[in-house]
Amino acid sequence: MKTAFIFPGQGSQYVGMGRDLHGVSPEVQKIFREADRILGIELGELAFHGPGEKLMLTEYAQPAILTVSYALLTLLKEAGIEPRFVAGHSLGEYTALVAAGSLTFEEALRLVRRRGILMEEAVPAGQGTMAAVLGVELEKVETVCREASDEGVVEVANINSPGQIVISGSKEGILAAINAFRKNGARKVIPLAVSGPFHSSLMRPVAEAFEEDLDQAVFRDPNIPVVCNVGASLVKKKEQVRSLLARQIYSRVEWEPSMRRLLSQGVSRFIEVGPGRVLTSLMKKIDKEAVVHYVEDGPTLEKLVQQEVKG
Repeated sequence: MKTAFIFPGQGSQYVGMGRDLHGVSPEVQKIFREADRILGIELGELAFHGPGEKLMLTEYAQPAILTVSYALLTLLKEAGIEPRFVAGHSLGEYTALVAAGSLTFEEALRLVRRRGILMEEAVPAGQGTMAAVLGVELEKVETVCREASDEGVVEVANINSPGQIVISGSKEGILAAINAFRKNGARKVIPLAVSGPFHSSLMRPVAEAFEEDLDQAVFRDPNIPVVCNVGASLVKKKEQVRSLLARQIYSRVEWEPSMRRLLSQGVSRFIEVGPGRVLTSLMKKIDKEAVVHYVEDGPTLEKLVQQEVKG
């Protein structure tokens, strides 16, 4: 059975994530000490105890999710559970690259902190936003976005699963699109509580600024294949990784196509590694036959390890 590890992105954070692992694992304690040293902040204290309002901020949420996901990844590998492929949703792509040996944890942590700060600063508060569109086919969503773009920028940001697509853009463009979807029978359109228009063309200045950071970072060829968000690309070379990470900031997250790419490679078991279980839910909608697990804390880790022992 081929296994893929999949790593969650921003939005999966919650106060208390990683706390039970830190309490019992010297290795996890070491990881959080390293994160605190690299970033110069008490990241573990924030992840374990909040406040939630601060943990929601992009510049803190991104490194916190990466660190918790990396801690769980380390414990899975200690238990002898290894992936044949990896993928991550937006921010989660950085954890996937660490899992594949393309980035060190330290490099990834520095990059996501910088990425988070740039994304937070990119568009003035209240001028950009996102919304989830449920029950509408991609082609129809793209048509509505084009028609609504007379009012402002509005684009497809995430293709998450059948019937779940996220749009991103200016406040005016998103509002026009929401009104159009509601008139055209969308099952539900949900404005998202986010701080900016992520994965839209409004993020291009972020990518341009971030390219300097990517140029300075040390990448290696992945030692296992990584399916990247941009184009659901199967990546095996470091040059591809660097380029796609810059484009990812303003490009759509092609999550459903990425999962279908993994399925086409013979992957039949998916393990979500990190806080929450958003990707587990999406995978069940993408392929009901796939075996899906999630590992986000001590009990879920122990459950999976026991299943491995039983075979």
